[in-house]
Amino acid sequence: MALTVGVIGPEDLVQRVIAVGPPSGTTLVPLPYHHETEAVEVVERSHEKVDAILFTGVVPYTIATEAGVIDRPAMYVSYDGATLLRALVELLRLGHNVTQFSIDTLRRSEVLETLIEAKMPTDQIYVLPYRPGLTSDDIVAFHRTAREKHDTKVAISCLGSAFHLLENEMPSVRLAPSRYSIRSTLQALVLTTTGQHVGDAQVALGVIDLPEPDDALAADLITLGGSLAALPDGRHLVVTTRGVLEQATEQFTRMPLLDHLASRHSTAYVGFGVGRTAAEAEALARRAVSRAASIGSVAGVVSMSDDVEIVIEPTGDQPATARGPESLPLLARRVGLNTQTLARMRELVATLPDGLTTQDVADHLAVQLRTARRVLKRLERAGLADPIGSQQHGRTGRPPTVYLIRL
Repeated sequence: MALTVGVIGPEDLVQRVIAVGPPSGTTLVPLPYHHETEAVEVVERSHEKVDAILFTGVVPYTIATEAGVIDRPAMYVSYDGATLLRALVELLRLGHNVTQFSIDTLRRSEVLETLIEAKMPTDQIYVLPYRPGLTSDDIVAFHRTAREKHDTKVAISCLGSAFHLLENEMPSVRLAPSRYSIRSTLQALVLTTTGQHVGDAQVALGVIDLPEPDDALAADLITLGGSLAALPDGRHLVVTTRGVLEQATEQFTRMPLLDHLASRHSTAYVGFGVGRTAAEAEALARRAVSRAASIGSVAGVVSMSDDVEIVIEPTGDQPATARGPESLPLLARRVGLNTQTLARMRELVATLPDGLTTQDVADHLAVQLRTARRVLKRLERAGLADPIGSQQHGRTGRPPTVYLIRL
């Protein structure tokens, strides 16, 4: 299976990864940026180009993860002990004192373990581990403080933007990942991505239970790209794959098939099973359709082999505002959020009926921005939120998106 991996990071490190070369059957696509703050934008531009993403370090990976823009397998190249030792040897060769230095991004335990193994003193080593929200300015300030207060002799940075600010002020070195780290991370990423693609190809069987024959059913199932057969008990069997089913149901959040069936039948139950074998998928599908019959007059359920059961109910052709507020328990099952969160969101929508931003949600729910983004994403996938523009006035940088919420 041919895979395409996007490599995201500063230009020089991206080229370092490209030079190592891809695993067999894999193509590497360089996606460099000038500053790590551009990582989110680069990820968003890469969605149609790559199957997986390799970040050249933990900083851009964390920034993209916090922004909630990673929707495919992604890993970052770690800076292992060999990387640090190689830098220290180079500093020694240049005549620098490597017993007094400050270093950022790496974990303190990782740095000390490497130095202890090399039989080097650790009492004058100052470490700033990376954490979400840490900026290049914070890192530069850390190294300056270490020099002023502790008389450190060298600054070692894993962040290019920080290194370029420091190199003219004090002896500095920038860490770059070793070829071994790059190669091993690439191999792990390819294995993970291949495994996910295999999961997409898992067999998915559906059982449809209707009160009377339906000549239009075959046309409704075109989006599933599978086959339809009649079962001896009068129900219908659908054969497709997990990947196609996810796409047709918008990641198991909506099932247009239910709306079509609801318009023609008084009752309609759809159950899909996703399993490792056809027999397992069929057993799960029969369990799912029975579960659907216990929910209401029209319902769908997707059951998986790891005891995951997703309830999907019809959305109807009319907008939610015309149908009236949906009950919170039903809405919670459909969207995948708890009832308390949805109740708080309804409160917020009542105060901001013309649109709200991620920051509005974060402030109202008292959660971090990444959590607020996930809430909005779930509502959007369920057809309850639409981006309608952005807030431009009185702001610098990237303007926040405004969402219209229908709850």
